[in-house]
Amino acid sequence: MTEGAPGDGGVILARLEVDYLRQLYYRVGERLCVRSTVTRLGTSSFTVRQELVQDDEVAIRASVVMVSFDFATDTSRAMSDDERTHWSRFAEP
Repeated sequence: MTEGAPGDGGVILARLEVDYLRQLYYRVGERLCVRSTVTRLGTSSFTVRQELVQDDEVAIRASVVMVSFDFATDTSRAMSDDERTHWSRFAEP
């Protein structure tokens, strides 16, 4: 998979939906956990759910739709077999 420079295939962010479920607290040196799961694999797009956890509670939940994109033609494209294999490793059971 390439970086997304002109002429390359890559992915673009098509949709971002975020729910702020509770307040987060800034604590110096604290590391927060972000859980990411692929919830849908389509022909040219996939959806990722991400949850930011603090104190064992989900504080932020996001749903992100990413689209495989051909920057040379400025259009979406079907995912390659390698891309599909890569993203399916993160799919929910």
